[in-house]
Amino acid sequence: MFPLSSHDVQKGHASPVDLRSDTVTLPTQEMYECMRHAPIGDDGLDFDPSVRQLEETVARLLGKDQGLFVPSCTMANLLAVLAQTDRSEQVVLESTAHMFTSERGGSTFTGLFYLGVPGQRGAMDLNEAEDALRGGKHKLKTGLLTMETSHNNAGGTVPSVEHMAAVYRLSEAQGVRVHLDGARLFNAAVALKVPAAMVAAHADTVSVCLSKGLSAPVGAVLVGPPDTMEKARRLRRMLGGTQRQAGIMAAAGLYAVQNMVARLSDDHERARLLSNRLNQLGLPFSASLPETNIVQVDISNTGRDSATWTKNLENVGLLVRPWGNNRLRCVTHRHIDEGDIQWAVDCFRASMVMAAH
Repeated sequence: MFPLSSHDVQKGHASPVDLRSDTVTLPTQEMYECMRHAPIGDDGLDFDPSVRQLEETVARLLGKDQGLFVPSCTMANLLAVLAQTDRSEQVVLESTAHMFTSERGGSTFTGLFYLGVPGQRGAMDLNEAEDALRGGKHKLKTGLLTMETSHNNAGGTVPSVEHMAAVYRLSEAQGVRVHLDGARLFNAAVALKVPAAMVAAHADTVSVCLSKGLSAPVGAVLVGPPDTMEKARRLRRMLGGTQRQAGIMAAAGLYAVQNMVARLSDDHERARLLSNRLNQLGLPFSASLPETNIVQVDISNTGRDSATWTKNLENVGLLVRPWGNNRLRCVTHRHIDEGDIQWAVDCFRASMVMAAH
């Protein structure tokens, strides 16, 4: 059903422009070569040398002692929770955090309660956080507090380092450890123009995803202090997350963290370009002003829900994701250039025009 046949689009695409997520990125040729030549072992027996190098490198980049390579950031976050809490405790999260809205199914077998506290643009309210952290006769003990950056549901926003430091101080005062869901932490660091270690400094454990904007094919790394990481490694085996010749994948991840971070600013720039051009159309939708590589489009005034918009855009050659009933999510990444941005804008315009007829 594509490319778009409307006269509004001047140039067709052989395949749809995919803005659903930065997880669709493919490995670079250099990554493939690293994978092909990676020294490998059995990571479940006596370690894999490429896995170990990745774990040590990410831990060093984030200013932590040790790292643990896992199949996904969801597993990394779950391991961080399990390794730092006891049953019947609560985990405090900002109420729109990905770990709360999409990953708290893990609480069904952890024996933990996930408590969401309100926030603004992904940064939890400090007064609400302090209240949640305080123990009491009629409250569950808080075992862990988590933050997220960049913040997915808030549209890729980046809480300030000062805010993160304030949250960490509140937690530290109550003897509560802090975990940072840093699936897109490197995007946050690039946006803030600070080293990744500065973003990670105000958390005891940190997870990072390798398969989003960094373009590695799979995997995540959890970093933290030795005692926690030792426990997380045991738990990884229990969850079935131990991999054998995992160095083939770890080699791509290592190349990603060493070579793909600086270019994330290109994705941020194209997200801003997409937002600006959509808003300049003067049509009854509005695009968020992105801090990183995520643009949310509010289509509540168009008379069509997100499922209808998603289907119509796909029919004319643009893939986006519905984000609730009234929003669409568009994510820029390495495979999106300026021509693709203009194609996306033209698809939005033409879809709106065709619906009116």
